[in-house]
Amino acid sequence: MNFKVITDFENEVANWFGSPYAVSVDCCTHGIELCLRQQNVKSITVPKRTYVSVPFLAHKLDIELKWKDDKWKDFYWIEDTNIVDAAVLWKENSYIPGTFMCLSFQFQKHLSLGRGGMILTDNKEAADELKKMSYDGREPNIPWRTQNINTVGYHYYMTPETAELGLNKFKEPDVPSSALLFCPIVKFWNPVPCAKSSSALYDNCPPLPFS
Repeated sequence: MNFKVITDFENEVANWFGSPYAVSVDCCTHGIELCLRQQNVKSITVPKRTYVSVPFLAHKLDIELKWKDDKWKDFYWIEDTNIVDAAVLWKENSYIPGTFMCLSFQFQKHLSLGRGGMILTDNKEAADELKKMSYDGREPNIPWRTQNINTVGYHYYMTPETAELGLNKFKEPDVPSSALLFCPIVKFWNPVPCAKSSSALYDNCPPLPFS
């Protein structure tokens, strides 16, 4: 696997957001999951109006889930942590020091790559650990059979093809004027439109039915 294009894309995104380090992943939710695992978080508090995959992480990781009824724009904090769900954030030099900000490049987002995400951080040790966690516990660019793998990995890496697409589109992000955000109605698995901008408030989204 060619990691140079992935590293180039990580550096491009990190520089644009003003973050010292960036770790690419296959989606924002998996980025949040890796941060929760890396920090051994035991409880999360999330807004009732968020995408369903985030609260489902509590079930997946067997940790406590609590709710808050907040209105938010662009990003929200997972309370009692320094992890930020910034899936819909798109603003230059917006990295918040001391945090792990998780981005999304899903098809409805500002930088639309179909799939993919990134973790922004200013902690090099954590960035190195998260990189290994995202890639099966492996060090990049070293044959895995020659490595002493001592980190549990989760096969959440971004592919070179996605990174190359990101580099090609980065200067002119594809943001359809009619883009919609969606809030899931879980019991029917049928998304409904809730906002006409990926940075708009989730005002019109119904709370998740299991909240």
